[in-house]
Amino acid sequence: MIYNRPIILVHGGAGAWKTRGSEIIEEATKVLKDSALEGFKAMQTGSAIEAVTTAVKVLEDSGIFNAGMGSILNMLGEIEMDAGIMDGKTLKAAGVGAVKRVKNPIILARKVMELTDHVLLVGEGADIFARSLNLPLRKGAPMRIIRRYHELMEIIYRGKNPTRWRNVLKIMNLIGLYDTVGAVALDSSGNVAASASTGGIWLKMPGRVGDSSIVGAGFYADNRAGAASASGVGEIIVMLMVCRYVVDLMSQGFDAAKATKKVIELVTKIKGSNNVGVIAIDIHGNAAVAFNTEGMARAIMAKNLKEPKIAFFNEAIP
Repeated sequence: MIYNRPIILVHGGAGAWKTRGSEIIEEATKVLKDSALEGFKAMQTGSAIEAVTTAVKVLEDSGIFNAGMGSILNMLGEIEMDAGIMDGKTLKAAGVGAVKRVKNPIILARKVMELTDHVLLVGEGADIFARSLNLPLRKGAPMRIIRRYHELMEIIYRGKNPTRWRNVLKIMNLIGLYDTVGAVALDSSGNVAASASTGGIWLKMPGRVGDSSIVGAGFYADNRAGAASASGVGEIIVMLMVCRYVVDLMSQGFDAAKATKKVIELVTKIKGSNNVGVIAIDIHGNAAVAFNTEGMARAIMAKNLKEPKIAFFNEAIP
């Protein structure tokens, strides 16, 4: 569907939203609305890059999604977060991976993009950089996350078989608990931007880095075509460079709807279903979402809308 710019489209992850229950969906709806509104407001005085930064920060701060304050835990019970951002005007981009202490990984990723010559900064080095900038630090994981971690660890070691963690990961993937967040925007001047942020997958190996910090995988933006942000199994998104593929198709003349649909069809053909979702905006104002999971939480706000449109399943939004 075509919207009037400025436009922002945000997502709260592809996955099994139907099984979450009405209470969680109600909470997520409110946060998605706030994210789209705050991102849209940021474009009134700023640009697309301001919009995707602001929108994702709202999602990180909410604690509802698997990003920022809601990040899940790795095998050691630690938080390791990834995030990335790209400016379609300058083609500058950066990501941070496996960061443990910073409150908003998306802010740190933007600082890496603007203040360094690096494209990817990970682990302790990224956390040291965050401290050098006096960025706000987090205090730990919410109790609901800690309780889930202990439940899963009990399953793993039941029967004294530590290798069962692989089965747990398979279960987690089957029920689609991805929840990566992200945003794409098109401002009044025609500039696009993209961002992504995540706590990764439950019980991942320490040091694992997913797609949200990898340029072209979890996010990509180019003023010549458009912008995209993905969610799902990071390893698949990285191997197939999902967001770069979507933007490349848009540069060839496909609108956002056809480009996202074509890429998800390819992902499903190669890797099966229930693993990836992607949102996109092209430079003509077409906004779209495509996913092969049960649902994908998203919200859109544009100049010709009175308030954000929000959807979780196969509704025609955007």
